[in-house]
Amino acid sequence: MSEWWKEAVIYQIYPRSFYDSNGDGFGDLQGIIQKLDYIKTLGADVIWLSPVFDSPQDDNGYDIRDYRRIDEKFGTNEDMFQLIDEVHERGMKIIMDLVVNHTSDEHAWFAESRKSKDNPYRDYYFWKDPKPDGSEPNNWGSIFSGSAWTFDEQTGQYYLHYFSKKQPDLNWENEAVRREVYDLMRFWMDKGVDGWRMDVIGSISKYTDFPDYETNDNSRYIVGRYHSNGPRLHEFIQEMNREVLSRYDCMTVGEANGSDIEEAKKYTDPGRRELNMIFTFEHMDIDTESHSPNGKWQIKPFDPIALKKTLTRWQTALMDAGWNTLYFENHDQPRVISRWGNDGIFRKQCAKAFATVLHGMKGTPFVYQGEEIGMVNGDFSLDMYDDLEIKNAYQELVVENQTMSEEGFLKAAAKKGRDHARTPMQWDDKRHAGFTDGEPWLTVNPRYKEINVKESLADQDSIFYYYQKLIRLRKQHKVIVYGDYRLILEDDPQIFSYIREYEGEKLLVVVNLSEEKAMFEAPKELLDERWRVLISNYSRDLTDMSGICLQPYEALMYITLKETRS
Repeated sequence: MSEWWKEAVIYQIYPRSFYDSNGDGFGDLQGIIQKLDYIKTLGADVIWLSPVFDSPQDDNGYDIRDYRRIDEKFGTNEDMFQLIDEVHERGMKIIMDLVVNHTSDEHAWFAESRKSKDNPYRDYYFWKDPKPDGSEPNNWGSIFSGSAWTFDEQTGQYYLHYFSKKQPDLNWENEAVRREVYDLMRFWMDKGVDGWRMDVIGSISKYTDFPDYETNDNSRYIVGRYHSNGPRLHEFIQEMNREVLSRYDCMTVGEANGSDIEEAKKYTDPGRRELNMIFTFEHMDIDTESHSPNGKWQIKPFDPIALKKTLTRWQTALMDAGWNTLYFENHDQPRVISRWGNDGIFRKQCAKAFATVLHGMKGTPFVYQGEEIGMVNGDFSLDMYDDLEIKNAYQELVVENQTMSEEGFLKAAAKKGRDHARTPMQWDDKRHAGFTDGEPWLTVNPRYKEINVKESLADQDSIFYYYQKLIRLRKQHKVIVYGDYRLILEDDPQIFSYIREYEGEKLLVVVNLSEEKAMFEAPKELLDERWRVLISNYSRDLTDMSGICLQPYEALMYITLKETRS
């Protein structure tokens, strides 16, 4: 099979927020079809579609009721087949979300499972008796707050759910469950789907002795190491590869929650025949106070040194064993320039700076809808948030446990809330940013009049065209795709700079990730080379490496001149 996914750039669509074609305030498949030429113009090779399957929408489609049917909010199966064909006609590929750690509690399997203890579908899920005192089987917590167990009156047992109580976890220990999953994967791949992004795939194998977490606080429900990387995880993924993935020329990326570098190597080492790459989270946690009972909501200031050391660790570890994903934003991660940068006077420079850091690295870049025009976090009051995670966390941390003030929680949510990534795509400066003729399902960002696709396409110095050029450069220079990576100036508090090398060619990336000017003093080895600028967000041709005064959020990408190479 080919490895086209190494040279590809992926564009993620969050369908409910992308484009509404019928005026109901909810994005749909026909809306995506109408905007495919926009994505093609950007230069993306692959579209990743967040879930569009039939769902009660308790967790925005990540609670699936029927894996073989498109939710009527998005359209029909025929619309999906048309989308696949239209994507392929434009020379692009399309991958879908595989959500098989859990289903909706309205899925037919679970409806049967909860009927009786001897139902044939009972073992499709995890059911356990209460402890003698009537409490939950253990102290495992839901990632969405509270207990990971819900009591079902009908059979007098608890069922397991790592997320919402309406998302019961599937029992992958049951071979019948695995066969069902492989069948649904084949169904869509036979229709032309080119691969999968696998939602929380790191959790499909459970510790089936269900041990308690050690804690001095018996009232706490805990989320930790037992929630991922269970004993049969890689066995299950290897079986999936044998039964399905190896039979298609497809791309796979797993959401590998709880995985360190050694786990990442297991997933992505080609010799193990598992997945192509995984999403890791370590770099997205650099603004979180570790070991806080408040989890992701206990924020700390952005630290450029922490970011570059974390990304470098992953770049180095997977350089010759596996493959990296490159991302800062997705449907679960808010806008990076609001979170770590400056979305005010330096919005354009800042967006281009973070893009340069990412797209110069080794791995497959992912661009999340709106990232390419510099969309920013919204201005939400508590009642404006739609996200279940935020609602539950507020109830637990502010109302019940009182470990955070309302002010502190809202400050954290303004930085890290998932809804900031889910506001409707901003197409123009008309009502509702051109997303819909109706009332949008989620509030449109109020800055849409200045930040939108129409404005970006009209401005030759826009963030959009900068992304377009970065993507084009990746296709022109193999060193950007395959070059080895080496960090320089690792302790500089402002500058993120690294070198890539491939077949005698060198790439140099220099980015100031601060609002202050910064002096770049090139190591002596760089002074012996002749360089030309490939891309710059200040449009300065700075080829003298003896000392460069970088402007706030200035970014430069260089390549060695061919005549200087042996």
